Amino acid sequence: MDLASALPDTAINLRVSAQDWRDAVRFAGQALVASGVTLPGYTEDMIDTIDRLGPYVVIAPGIALAHARPSSDVLRAGISWVSLAHPVEFGNAANDPVLLVLGLAALDHDGHLELMAALAQVLADAELMRTALTATAPDQLRSMLRSGDPSELN
Repeated sequence: MDLASALPDTAINLRVSAQDWRDAVRFAGQALVASGVTLPGYTEDMIDTIDRLGPYVVIAPGIALAHARPSSDVLRAGISWVSLAHPVEFGNAANDPVLLVLGLAALDHDGHLELMAALAQVLADAELMRTALTATAPDQLRSMLRSGDPSELN
């Protein structure tokens, strides 16, 4: 599975205005709900997890991977992509501020490994990630993710 195939239009929100990290995570959760991956309760589970465990979800400079434990609110494995118009602070001294929030849901602890492998390939390419944050349409983002070529956004 490539990351682009896992991201229907409903799972992508580009250049949204979030007031704080909770708002940004809600956008990611709403995209998971809209794409049929989760029920609304999963969004609050993601926020509760960060409240409880801290901003460990900020996995790299500018990137948060919001998730919660598998639950009955997860309908299938999936991911959402939310780029922010303005960065928000999660409270992670090493990797704040965040410009990209990825929402991740899995049915069990192993059910998302294929998605994570595809995501890791994209995250490892700094130029691709920098350019992906400038995408203005879901098709444009998916095209660039499929090709691995940042020029797809030009």
